[in-house]
Amino acid sequence: MIPSDFYRGRRLRNSLAMRELVRENEVTANDLIMPYFVVETDDESFMKEISSMPGQYQLSLKQLEKKVGEAVENGLKSCILFGIPAEKDETGSQAYDDSGIVQKAIRLLKDRWPELVVCADTCLCEYTSHGHCGIVKNDYVQNDPTLNLLAKAAVAQARAGADMVAPSDMMDGRVAAIRAALDDAGFINTPIMSYAVKYASSFYGPFREAAESTPQFGDRKTYQMDPPNGREAMREAVADLEEGADILMVKPGMPYLDIVRQVRDNFDTPVAVYQVSGEYSMIKAAAQNDWIDEMGVVMESLVAFKRAGADLILTYFTEDVLKALKK
Repeated sequence: MIPSDFYRGRRLRNSLAMRELVRENEVTANDLIMPYFVVETDDESFMKEISSMPGQYQLSLKQLEKKVGEAVENGLKSCILFGIPAEKDETGSQAYDDSGIVQKAIRLLKDRWPELVVCADTCLCEYTSHGHCGIVKNDYVQNDPTLNLLAKAAVAQARAGADMVAPSDMMDGRVAAIRAALDDAGFINTPIMSYAVKYASSFYGPFREAAESTPQFGDRKTYQMDPPNGREAMREAVADLEEGADILMVKPGMPYLDIVRQVRDNFDTPVAVYQVSGEYSMIKAAAQNDWIDEMGVVMESLVAFKRAGADLILTYFTEDVLKALKK
């Protein structure tokens, strides 16, 4: 005789409608931020696919406008911009030039879609000739001299109309420097989404092709976090909150779900997570070989971020997910 007193969890899984009724987490358009790579070029038709990131492109301003327009039609709420200037120098001056490519892109998007939340990645690596995120002296990235340039970049982005700035450099004290500069320039209502917990990860490889930001020497391990460390993440998060961060980001995503959960459990601020280029490329490669169901894996990975405690997800799959959600 079969006992009748055991747990029958399948009662709540009997149909799609029932599963949806009791579903604990879901992904919506409001959760997603789409990254775009915009190139300074006179060729309005420029649209170059990133070889290591199938389906992602370097875009001219005109092509960016087209891509964003299609995404907005499908429900895009927010994007983040990375710039590739025509010329780079040792101090990354195009990052804080009012005529810099990201500043131009911000103005374009905000003029066309005022309600679209346009975020700007605030860093120097895409703009420096050496590919590092700050001023270099004797082959070492200098912390304090870099802060002024990051602050200038944030102000230039806010002046162009950015709804939010996102410092990704991992210099100590950069959130405080940016907050002070924004406030002094009258942008007291511009929030900072800090890459608070950013690891020196091997998952960034494809991004460096996309943003043309590969370091010309060494690596970024002296300023990005050491992957084995978890408690250190809490120190970084506390520091950024005390300096004025409004949103805390964890980067990368899937390999650091434990860190996302720790940040969520320890702080009541909004938490963002970045599903980085390596994560994207691995899913794409497996899908192209018919080893996995691409959209099934994508949605499972995104809901994992929500289950771990993330409020916002930066992902290159945003456009595809928006189309799926619309259906």
